[in-house]
This record gives sequence, C-alpha cells and structure tokens, in this order.
Amino acid sequence: MASKIRCFALKLFFLTIVMLSASPVNAQEKKAVDWHLVDSLLEKVRNDYHVGGFSVAVVHKDSVIYSKGFGYRNIEQKSPATSETLYAIGSSTKAFTAGLLGKLFSDSLSLDDRLIKHLPALEFQDHRESQLTVRDLMSHRTGLSRYDFSWYLFNTSSRDSLLMRVKHMKPTADIRTTWLYNNFMYLAQGMIAERMTGKTWEDNIQSSFFKPLNMSSSNLSIASLKESKAASLGYTTDKDGNNILLPYYNINGMGPAGSINSSAKEMANWLKIWLNNGKYNNQQILPAKYVLDAISAQMIMNSRPPQEGQPNGHISNYGLGWMMGTYRNHFHVEHGGNIDGFSSSVGFFPKDSIGIVVLTNQNASEAPNIVRNLIADQVLELPFYNWNTRGTKKEKKSDDEFPSEDFVRVKNTKPSHVLSDYTGQYSHPAYSHFEISLKNDSLQLQMGEKHFYLTHYHYDTFNIYEKNNDIAKDDDDEKQQITFHTGFDSEIKSAEMLLPEPVEFSRQAKAKEIDPKEFDSYVGKYTIGNMTITITVKDNTVFMDVPGQKNYETIAQGNHAFKIKDLSGFSVRFEVDENTKKATKIYLIQPNGTFSAKRVDD
Repeated sequence: MASKIRCFALKLFFLTIVMLSASPVNAQEKKAVDWHLVDSLLEKVRNDYHVGGFSVAVVHKDSVIYSKGFGYRNIEQKSPATSETLYAIGSSTKAFTAGLLGKLFSDSLSLDDRLIKHLPALEFQDHRESQLTVRDLMSHRTGLSRYDFSWYLFNTSSRDSLLMRVKHMKPTADIRTTWLYNNFMYLAQGMIAERMTGKTWEDNIQSSFFKPLNMSSSNLSIASLKESKAASLGYTTDKDGNNILLPYYNINGMGPAGSINSSAKEMANWLKIWLNNGKYNNQQILPAKYVLDAISAQMIMNSRPPQEGQPNGHISNYGLGWMMGTYRNHFHVEHGGNIDGFSSSVGFFPKDSIGIVVLTNQNASEAPNIVRNLIADQVLELPFYNWNTRGTKKEKKSDDEFPSEDFVRVKNTKPSHVLSDYTGQYSHPAYSHFEISLKNDSLQLQMGEKHFYLTHYHYDTFNIYEKNNDIAKDDDDEKQQITFHTGFDSEIKSAEMLLPEPVEFSRQAKAKEIDPKEFDSYVGKYTIGNMTITITVKDNTVFMDVPGQKNYETIAQGNHAFKIKDLSGFSVRFEVDENTKKATKIYLIQPNGTFSAKRVDD
C-alpha cells in the first residue's frame, strides 16, 4: 500500500509538455525536425525508464506535426501503443473543468463572484467560504492543503458526500497567501457547473468539449475505459524495473479533478483551441478572453532563482487549470497528471504556437517530463541537452544511508489486547471510515474498495499491506502503519495513521449477535440515588434513557455488556439472575468510575 500511496501523494500531478513526430514541419514556417532522431531518443527513454508504452502528439498552430505510439498498451498481449490508445490523464483533466466554468460564466458572470453565490453547500472549518471567490478555487489559493487521502483511500461516487468532508479539514494558510494544490476545489468547480446547467459534469464536458472537438473516443469513467478496445492497461515497476499490472482506479465522484481518459490524437485537438485563441476549425469553443485569463498568472507557485543544473527555467505560476513558467527562455503552459498506472503531460508554448502531449501507462513516471523536454528542444531548435542521462543517472549513496537494521522498532513486544479487541469501524469526518475485522487469526482492513491485512510491528502499531500486493515486502521502509490507542475503560478507542499528517479515527465497536430472548431480561427501570434509568429494546437494540440527558443507543458486546454508541469510554453491564433470567442490577462504567443502579420492581 505504501509504495502506491507515497508515489500517489508525491506525484499526483506533473509539470508537462510533450513531443513531436511523423510528418516533417512545413519548411516555410519551421525548420525541419529530424523525426528519426526523435524516434530513437524517445524509444531509449522508454527502455531506460522501463515504460510499458506511451503515446505522443505535437501540434503546430492548428496542425498535428507528429503523432506516434511507443511500446505496448498491453504488455502481456504485446498490443502496440498508438496515437489512438486511450490513457487515464489524471489531473490534466483540470484545464477542462476550469474551461467549463470559463465557458459558462463568459460575459454575464464573473469568476470573482463570491463562492457562496454559486455553491452554498461548500463549507470550511473556519467559515472562509464567505470570503472566497470562484477564481480562488480555480487557482488553488483557498489556503486548504491537499487532503488527498480523504478521497483517494475513502473513495465514493457521491460528490455531495465528498464535498461535506471539506468543513472538517483544517486550513493551513490564509486566503490568497500561499499556493496549495487541492483536488476538492476542482470537485467543487464541477459541482458549480452541475448546479448552473442542471446536467452532470460528465454531460457538460461531453457537450462543451468532446463533441465539438471530435474527441469521440475520449470518455470520463473507468467503466467506459474498460469497454474500449483501444484502452491501455496501467502498470507500475518494481525495484528491478519489471512491469506490474495495476488495477484501474475508479475516481468517479472526484471526476472533475481527474477522470478523463483520452488519446494523444484527441488531446491534440484540445491543445489546438489553446493555440488559436479558443477556436477549433474556426468555431469558438472557449471565449478568447478566458483563454488569455487562464494562462495568465493568478498565484505564485515558486519564485526561487534558477538552481544549478536546472536549465529548464524558474519562477512558476498557476493560472486557471494550468501551470506556467519559463522553459529555457520560452513561455510554457502545462499541467501533468497521475493516477494509478498512468502519468501524463499536456502543455504548450503560446508564443511559439507549439503544443505537446505525452500519455504513458506507467505509475508516477518521470518519462513524460523527459520526453516532453527532448521533443521541445528539437522543435524549438534549442541546443541539445541530454535529459535522459540526467534522469537515469542516480547519485551513488553510501552504505550509511541505507541502515540494515530498523532502529525505530522495539523488538519482542506484543499487542496490548487480543486481536478481536481491535475490530470495529473507525471514522473521521474528513476521511469517512474504514472497517477492521478478524479473519483466520489475522486482522483485515477494508477501506472503500481496497482490502489490506495488518502485521504486528511493535506494541499497538501494525504494518498495513494491500492484499495480493507482491510489491510490499517486510523490509519495505515506506510501508504504511496504523497505531491503536487505548481509552480509560481499557478498550481500544481509536486508531491513528499518517495521511500524511497524523489523523486519529474514532473506533465504533461492532455489535455482537446475542440471543433475542436475552433482551427481555434487561427491560425495566433501575435507580441510582434519586435518578431512575429506563431500559427499553427496539429492533434488537438496547436503549438507556437517562433523565435530563437522552435516550442512549447501545452496542451489544456480549456477556451482558453494551457500549454507549455516542459516548467514547462509556458502557453498561447487566447483572442477570440465572434463576429468574432477569437483570437485577446495571453497572454504569465511565472514565471517572463505575456506578451501580438497582432494578426497581415492576
């Protein structure tokens, strides 16, 4: 689990621009490129980076000047990758979502409108929604950090449910002070479009872009990708460079942030409108004013001076669904994408009228950036720079950097509880919930559609491994862990994970099945001091009505014990007379002590 999660968290998006090929450039407009040289450079990248396959397309003004596939879309079957092969493009979807708002708002509305005017359902922990604008969402300047594991690990198709999690996320910066990439803000934009049009985000993308741009093979769901005969499979690589098949990740609910599947050939049409003031085949697809706005700096991403050994530029900014900066003194606009098994780079040079698309079937891959740079250098007639050598040569590290022993782990410790005590549902309002169960003397964890198993690390900390995952090994130094915490009542009260910040999930014990006949023995009134507690049963659930408080629902734990559902550390246990089969007393167990209440005769 760790390898995929870390790669995912670190490289969910890539700075991008791509490549050229096949037919020579019109000599009148551009110096001819040696495409055979480009072919050999790109094939070397594929081999050096162990990429199963990738596809590229290069656009000049309104024409495709190079389009080609390398390697395989299905490695096992040796199905070749072509310019028509479909890949998941991940966060390269964002420019479509932002563009949709640019199209819908046009001249009648302003992107500087208050957010609450267009999406009142979006709330923040500190109520900053009243100060935010639609443009703030589009340029990642809300002050809310990524919280990507909230949607990635706890996936759901319900956009409303995902949006509700935002109000439980703690902002880390003031509005418009820091660039903080956030996928939830692009989900919100998709929902604004849905609210404005009464149509789904998917239907809007189809009608606004796919249809007029002749992107007939492109689609917006994993279900549609699976149905396509041109679809690529997704892969990751192990430490030896072997390709390992990765299941598709069904991003569904979070679709506006990254669910488009497309080909290099059709993405070239998308780039054409950005190189031609919003037009495609003389049809105005996007307002020219919006095109200029989208590739203008809205928020500073990085203002550091050039670093040694980095000839590709400095000072990067974010526009509306696009990143921009300088590439070897050329103005460059781009956005990358990464989702399980796929990496992409989509970008263009507005002043040079050049666009480049690179789509790969390798997880968290460096290849799109390498390919992009190699092609850009050729097309822009820049001095050759061996990006491939730079990318594949690794600094040799001393043995001291790779300790052979885990100095953190405390050996010969045991869990504080029997394994069954760790079972239950664990929840957090910003992340939803996961379930831990005991099967075949092993703890199992289910998180959304993903299944994991736990192995003991030390004390109450366990390692988490994805089921049927041959990549994670016992000596993996990037494995994900979970630590359980004990409450005042000596029971497991919560579990903590690094996501990447520490997040504590409250435990809700699972109800144990008990004989329905036992419920009759509990029903009645019990007194403690001047207070009378009433026990009732409804739908095989015991309720405890406390005067002046509430009628508490309980969760059966077996052996006449019940936890209070809404109160951590509180429980009750009945003392039952074996002859009368009636409870004679209840014990109220809480953090400040245990109190008893006697049964009152009916």
